[in-house]
Amino acid sequence: MSTEPRTTTVEYRAGEAAIDFAEQLGAVVQQEQAELLTVNFGPHHPATHGVLRLLTTLEGEVVRDVQPIIGYLHTGIEKTAEDKAYWKVVPIVERMDYLAYYFNAMAYCGAVEDLLGLEVPKRAQYLRVIHLELNRIMSHLVWLATTALDVGAMSILWYGFRERDTILDLFEYSSGQRVHPRYFQVGGVIEDIPAGWDDKLRRFLKEMPKRIDQYESMLSNNEIFLRRMRDVGVADAETLQAKGVTGPLLRAAGVPWDLRKTMPYSSYDDFDFKIPVGTRGDNYDRYLVRMAEIRESLKIIEQAIDGLPVGPFITEDRKVALPPRHELATSMEALIHHFKLVTEGMRVPAGEAYHAIEGPRGELGCFVRSDGSSKPARVHMRDPSFVHLQAFGDMARNEYIADMILTLACLDPILGGIDR
Repeated sequence: MSTEPRTTTVEYRAGEAAIDFAEQLGAVVQQEQAELLTVNFGPHHPATHGVLRLLTTLEGEVVRDVQPIIGYLHTGIEKTAEDKAYWKVVPIVERMDYLAYYFNAMAYCGAVEDLLGLEVPKRAQYLRVIHLELNRIMSHLVWLATTALDVGAMSILWYGFRERDTILDLFEYSSGQRVHPRYFQVGGVIEDIPAGWDDKLRRFLKEMPKRIDQYESMLSNNEIFLRRMRDVGVADAETLQAKGVTGPLLRAAGVPWDLRKTMPYSSYDDFDFKIPVGTRGDNYDRYLVRMAEIRESLKIIEQAIDGLPVGPFITEDRKVALPPRHELATSMEALIHHFKLVTEGMRVPAGEAYHAIEGPRGELGCFVRSDGSSKPARVHMRDPSFVHLQAFGDMARNEYIADMILTLACLDPILGGIDR
């Protein structure tokens, strides 16, 4: 007897069972994938150091939504500044950012100088530019070192901090302090550069381009680095502009907005430099823009030290700046000015001013309101990183968890990884 019909029947039933099983398995998998998990990253987490909480919605390892939640660190710096004489506020605002302290001091001093209608001597402006650009390079080096560490490139961490240490040596030589130097003052800088400082600076300017070449040779064509950075954390220019994003993040999306060019301050219009921009707006473009900015900063510093004007390093208005020590022994008027400034501080005309500069991460601004006394009635800093957190959700959404912290590092080196 033929067994063909029976065989056919068995095969049909087996195929039908397989289809049913596949459908059931698919339904289970789909149901599991549809389950969302809410996870808190921070505020106490190896990748964030107590200032930020990320309320993250995950689907497996994919970030479907992330909400930055702030308010975990209260320093009271702005309120403290309102209880200090104007010249005593400088070391307070410097501590708001230990990677960009010169910029915080510059924004505050610029706002007070605008209220005073004070013209800063040309030499002081150039000295400020030199230290600002050195600080920008230092900040970008910390970003590079810690971000590279996030993708496993540990060697870059040591190399980046090696060059950072050289810059800190220059800061210590010119101001006496490596961090929070209080070098910028209302009306100029606290003292001129010492003998031999420009020679050390020129050696750094000669060596640093070679170091950048080394960094780029290790990273720019590295397959792991490219896969982790390209097409990750993409945000278009329209989204970034709508949320107030500035600095390297906006320039990486193709917008050539730089306050040193569009609204020059401290004689930046005397220098020839370019504004690096990207095309894609991903983390790789942010890396390229920052590396190019280091090269442009080196050009600015070289032009500034070559063309450093002669003259005073701080205003000669004795109601604003302390008189030099040699005058105290021979001039009663100088002694009176010294006594009044130290005990009471300078008096600033009533009014308000906002002074914006191009910080390492974007527009850094300081608002100062004066009531005519020797203490500011209101001090408020516009922190670029605080504003940029608004766009973090757009950058991290639909990316992997591993790339979320990397994208946060590309937004801000302090939030991303320096304090891991």
